[in-house]
Amino acid sequence: MKTIIIDFLTQALPYISGLFTLIWIVIGFFVTILLSFIIPRERIDAIMKKIGLILLFFFVPVLFFRIFLNTTFGAEQISFSMVICITIFLMYLLAITYAYHKTRHLSKSEVARTNTIKTILTNQGRSSAFIGGAMLAIPEWSVEAGLYMALLGIALFAFIPYILARFHKKEAQHKESSQQKKTLPWYLKLYPWYLITVLCAAVGLHAFTGLTTADFGDAGIVLQFYSALTVPAALYYVGAGIHPRDLKRTELVKLLGLGKKKTQDHHWSLVRSIVFLTVVITPVLTLVILLPLLLLGFLSNNWFAVLVINAFLPITSTNMFLVPYGIDKKVTAHAVTWTTLICVPIVVLLIYLFSVYL
Repeated sequence: MKTIIIDFLTQALPYISGLFTLIWIVIGFFVTILLSFIIPRERIDAIMKKIGLILLFFFVPVLFFRIFLNTTFGAEQISFSMVICITIFLMYLLAITYAYHKTRHLSKSEVARTNTIKTILTNQGRSSAFIGGAMLAIPEWSVEAGLYMALLGIALFAFIPYILARFHKKEAQHKESSQQKKTLPWYLKLYPWYLITVLCAAVGLHAFTGLTTADFGDAGIVLQFYSALTVPAALYYVGAGIHPRDLKRTELVKLLGLGKKKTQDHHWSLVRSIVFLTVVITPVLTLVILLPLLLLGFLSNNWFAVLVINAFLPITSTNMFLVPYGIDKKVTAHAVTWTTLICVPIVVLLIYLFSVYL
């Protein structure tokens, strides 16, 4: 019986790895639509939110452990970690510069200006864990993608909340701002450090003992199968989070500001600005900077692929956890939805093209 199970897991692995996993976005989208005829969509979304946390805490770290247990962490990985830190810093520097430029006309309303700046800055955070996790299925990129995911996790759940808190340090002293004391949930504050701890444990175990998953025998196959489930499950989660109602023509018209009555209100103007920053400005500038470095030989193909694809990732839905810090909830929700709809097909295409031709 044990042999049959192990054989089944071994044979199933290719179907939950590599480019096969990308179809799970489509499956998640359509299955959720079918389920919504039986279960209220609000209830499905609430369940998926809990599933998302389960994936973050019980699947992604195991996948990290397996990848880095099989990796010799040397000078190349340390160098790439430094490149990632510089890239993330420049991304957020671009966002804050863009935010100040976009809010220059709001100088008469300091509260509105501050909230707009915080919303733009926060929504530079990318969906590296869920959508970007698809890169972990490509063996040649798994280490680089894992490093990017871990370091971006620290930026999303540690540094950005700290910056947002500093923005409102004076406001928090006032009575009307007392609600902002309930900020990021403790488990999300803990998450990036938890991820780094798992990564360090795997790197240390491999460095001092030389162990890999192959040394665990059948247990190693079970570990590989369990961790491999992370990517299709995360992509199913992404597909399930796309609401058909957001695909309406009227919503697209509002986003683009077209039609007889152009949408000029602050809400849709801010959504357009954030989508433009995510979909156009950040990826284009990333390409402009990285392409010459690739051609001159300063970046390897794998480094280039991981950095560029991460630049095209949509905004992460976990930004909604930062709403208590004063970011605009409705703007963030619309920006997450539309960047997901636009960027996911681009990311899927780039993963295919770079994995095959680069």
